[in-house]
Amino acid sequence: MNTPARLGAYVLGLAVVFAGAFGVGGAVGATGPAPAKNGHGGHATPSPAAQKTEHVPGGLQVSQNGYTLTPQTTTITPGTETGFRFTVNGPDGRPVTAYETRHDKKLHLIVVSRDATVFRHLHPELSGEGIWSVPLTLPDAGAYRIFADFAPQGGEGLTLGADLYAAGDYAPRPLPAPSRTVTVDGYTVRLDGTLTPGAASRLTAEISRDGKPVTDLQPYLGAYGHLVALRVGDLAYLHVHPDGAPGDGVTPAGPGITFYAEVPSGGDYRLFLDFQHDGTVHTAAFTVRVEQPSGAVPTATADHGADHSHSGH
Repeated sequence: MNTPARLGAYVLGLAVVFAGAFGVGGAVGATGPAPAKNGHGGHATPSPAAQKTEHVPGGLQVSQNGYTLTPQTTTITPGTETGFRFTVNGPDGRPVTAYETRHDKKLHLIVVSRDATVFRHLHPELSGEGIWSVPLTLPDAGAYRIFADFAPQGGEGLTLGADLYAAGDYAPRPLPAPSRTVTVDGYTVRLDGTLTPGAASRLTAEISRDGKPVTDLQPYLGAYGHLVALRVGDLAYLHVHPDGAPGDGVTPAGPGITFYAEVPSGGDYRLFLDFQHDGTVHTAAFTVRVEQPSGAVPTATADHGADHSHSGH
């Protein structure tokens, strides 16, 4: 998506607003001018434009800014590979065929179970007719959410979401307990930092194997790590990327990967970290509980589509 040069322009980290994703912020909800007084000495009702406006976080809408996510595959059999197909239709109603390349891909597809325990990060292929396709295997029956993270050519980044169902008896799994240390494929990943609603929060993932720090992480999609955060309950979506870029002469290849993220509210979040080492991509999953400060009101954030983590957006 962004080039290493653009990523390298950041010094300590990328401040990312939750309303964006992978896929992209500033706070919105600015109050309009003071309402005019009416003829009785009171105040006239402000117009809708003058009232506080809240924008929907990324991934909660199937259609935004004239673009619509349209799945063409409607039947999924659990445990069986399916050629999943979909289009992104533009304001003219036709499938979009031209996309910006962001993080080495023209579109990123995230698939998550509604109970936030299953996660897939996929990269579909685009046909000349604007049809995206990718092999997809869902492990169990139930409800899933798909997120298309992209930027149409010449346009801003967007994250659109749609529901997907795998037929069969559904047994939801409980949300994994909050934990800051997880083990995946022989790696131990520790997450340091505290998420505070309405404020840019520093998170650092420290990666080790066999008790030794991993200092030779490999680039994956133009970065040393990718982080997707989902708010449990509605699966509001955030995708952030770390400071710097591989090969910029400044960014170390581990063991720490630092992110800056802003969440809009307290509650439980699922965080999925992708990193590559020894030629294999690994995914570490965390449950993080965010405390709402006493008496605080969640900050509304603008949804400019996908990935607020890049310069120029």
